[in-house]
Amino acid sequence: MITSEELAALPQSVQEHLKSLENKIASQDNKIEILQEKLLLALYRKFGRTSEKLDPSQLEFFTEQDDEVELSEPETVTVASHTKKKPGRKPLDPNLPRKEIIHDIPEEEKVCACGCKLVKIDETVSERLQIIPEQVYVEKHIRPKYACRKCEGSGDEDKPIFRQAPAAPSILPGSILTSGLLAFILVNKYCDHLPFYRQEERFKRIGVHISRQNMSNWLIKVYEILKVLELCFHKKIKEGPVIQMDETTLQVLNEPGREDTQKSYMWLARGGPPETPLVIYQYHETRHSLHAKNFLEGYSGYLQTDGYQGYETALKGNHSIIHVGCLAHARRKFTDASKVSKKKGGSAHIALSMIQKIYRVESVLREQDLSENEFLDERRKQAGPLMEKFKSWLDEKALKIRPNSNTGQAISYTLRQWDKILRYLDSPYLTPDNNGAERAVKPFVVGRKNWLFSGSPTGADASCFFFSLIETAKQNDLDPYWYLKWVFDQAAEMRDDIKPERLLPWKMDRSLVGEPL
Repeated sequence: MITSEELAALPQSVQEHLKSLENKIASQDNKIEILQEKLLLALYRKFGRTSEKLDPSQLEFFTEQDDEVELSEPETVTVASHTKKKPGRKPLDPNLPRKEIIHDIPEEEKVCACGCKLVKIDETVSERLQIIPEQVYVEKHIRPKYACRKCEGSGDEDKPIFRQAPAAPSILPGSILTSGLLAFILVNKYCDHLPFYRQEERFKRIGVHISRQNMSNWLIKVYEILKVLELCFHKKIKEGPVIQMDETTLQVLNEPGREDTQKSYMWLARGGPPETPLVIYQYHETRHSLHAKNFLEGYSGYLQTDGYQGYETALKGNHSIIHVGCLAHARRKFTDASKVSKKKGGSAHIALSMIQKIYRVESVLREQDLSENEFLDERRKQAGPLMEKFKSWLDEKALKIRPNSNTGQAISYTLRQWDKILRYLDSPYLTPDNNGAERAVKPFVVGRKNWLFSGSPTGADASCFFFSLIETAKQNDLDPYWYLKWVFDQAAEMRDDIKPERLLPWKMDRSLVGEPL
């Protein structure tokens, strides 16, 4: 190791060369550290837990004196009272039908040795759950035909010669399809993620032969009939105070002018009146901001999204929509940084702890029975100072931490999104994050792993439409099967004059749920 005196004694050219080597080594060390972080993060994503929950050990801050002083101050946490769950097996739903099976002793054993007849004093009851595979039956529609043998209809010329009741309404007249069958197929595909080819094999096992091509054709034909409901959804979702949006990739075959290997996108919007929420899925070939701009045309309120720049571009010049950010995406970046952090209780862990306190305030206030104004005032009073402290901490750390490290990138992202993230404090209908949209997009992502792609743009549009119906039914606490069956029955009766307003989930008579076939 060369001392400072020895270094000063060296020629100027040698000193400059040594400094150049030191800078080069420092730069290489920096690159190695970043590559190591990337490798560790990739390993965590492949083999580690994906949960963003904080490990208790992450809350032990002891690395930096200023952080320890700032974050170790005591706090009082109010925990809502709760009833401890009784251990053991949960009771079976009392609404399920029961079939009694009595196990009695033989009649000759019901007589005592003294000669008296035994009397029943009690009984022991146990319940077991029995499952019978799907029950399939054929609806045989019989329409008697009547005619007059005497005058052959000449005595009543205002009426037809042959009189017969009209055919029962059907969503697709002339086919074997019933509303129950179609609802069953769609729930299997979009709720349970069973592609048509798997359903085809499943039907065969119970003696029914329905080809995947038939199922695909039914899907598209019914979509064309109910397309007017799609426009109704678009109108209703803009009547609420908040719309959350997200997007994910989608593989679509046979797109005009595009290779089958090119990625398309499924866009999602969640919003509408808080008491009657809606979810809308839309297929587009690209992730262009124009799709978001067209969708939001005529809307006035809050738009909450992740940090994708396309939404900011879509809202450029639009003063009727307020763009709100997502704190969960910032937390996710700090979570990734914490997984590769060399120091336990480092800056990434500190950031996660500060974010956790903000979420804790939101959770506690949501559990209280507060009016909208009371909730808003309390949230600003409690979460506002926490947000200010977090922002000051971010500004300070941005000057100390390498911007190309995982923690540095998380800090930079959060600061870029800060103004939009902070806006969640302005409305009781807003939450700190866009997780409502992400939860709605998850069923699509899970299904995509099973059916892999859509066979055509029309098929992609139809899939998005039925995803919209199913997820909107879930948002309104309806069983998707019964809602779809009701929609198909209603549409069959309306037939050529479908009134979409009458098919919205909250218009359904909930007494029909669970009605036997």
